[in-house]
Amino acid sequence: MKTLHVEIVTPDGPILTEDYEMVSVTATSGELGILPNHIPLVAPLAISVVRLKNGNDTKHVAVTGGFVEMSHNELTILATAAETEEDIDVRRAQRAKERAEKRLQSQQDTVDFHRAELALKRALNRLDIS
Repeated sequence: MKTLHVEIVTPDGPILTEDYEMVSVTATSGELGILPNHIPLVAPLAISVVRLKNGNDTKHVAVTGGFVEMSHNELTILATAAETEEDIDVRRAQRAKERAEKRLQSQQDTVDFHRAELALKRALNRLDIS
């Protein structure tokens, strides 16, 4: 079966470099399924899970935004942050979720609700794949 080369990179360095048969990502405009020989594209990513498929095996990577680029059968994901399902610290993600929920329930004027919502989305995304 044909594959495409996938590289997921963060400011801290590469997270993953492998070949896959199909990749599913969530752009800010919606879900994208990318197969080998897909047309070139660049799209901003939402806080979401990247699903990487080879046969019946699926690998999950939590990304916290960034960009996806497809060109010449190579898919590059430039993510603000990314974690494979094996690397997620579930207790840390649960604590982050609880902190964000507490901030969102707060009635204080000093709380940045947009930032708290993003923190909650990131924590829930990590918990979903762990």
